[in-house]
Amino acid sequence: MAETPATPGSPIRLLIADDHPIVRDGIRGMFTGDPDFEVLGEASDGARAVELARTLNPDVILMDLRMPGTDGVAAIKELARLGIAARVLVLTTYDTDRDVLPAIEAGATGYLLKDTGRDELMRAVRTAARGEAVLSPSVATRLLGQVRTPADPLSARELEILHLIADGATNREVAVRLFISEATVKSHVLHIYAKLGVNDRAAAVAVAFRRGLLTVDNG
Repeated sequence: MAETPATPGSPIRLLIADDHPIVRDGIRGMFTGDPDFEVLGEASDGARAVELARTLNPDVILMDLRMPGTDGVAAIKELARLGIAARVLVLTTYDTDRDVLPAIEAGATGYLLKDTGRDELMRAVRTAARGEAVLSPSVATRLLGQVRTPADPLSARELEILHLIADGATNREVAVRLFISEATVKSHVLHIYAKLGVNDRAAAVAVAFRRGLLTVDNG
């Protein structure tokens, strides 16, 4: 997937996927009238979300998980398989292990609950559009509670970089803060991915919380 789908200075293009029309209307209403966002369309299930994502090219998809037919996780996997650059921000009622982990592992950039406030949701969408991980506090706490000892421990430098990634820093920002080259940062990030068994930043952060490598306070 592309690292930053949104074009600087242009509205963030949104696609809303939820099986409840009232929920879709409510989400659309939050963004309507704000020049920083443009709602391109709505889908009532995962299959339709994938179909619209292919034709509308959104920057961020607000994806419910439990929908009839093709659910959210299946849709996220299909989007990844097709190489669609849209970031997926899960917006759901559920924060159980069987909901959170499959969504993050499938490639979701973030995971929020539907009780999230308007301002927080907008900030999360902006963050997701930049390709940065977004986790609601309850989800972060749940992941943190699943502490595991990694088979191949991260080095001190890799942990330092992982903390910065969890704070939303880009590779370039990490390089500046640690006084190393961006190429060195990329190399460390690839090692982090390999050791954690993940393929992207959001999954790395999620697994790090689950293994106790990050805490809510420091990342």
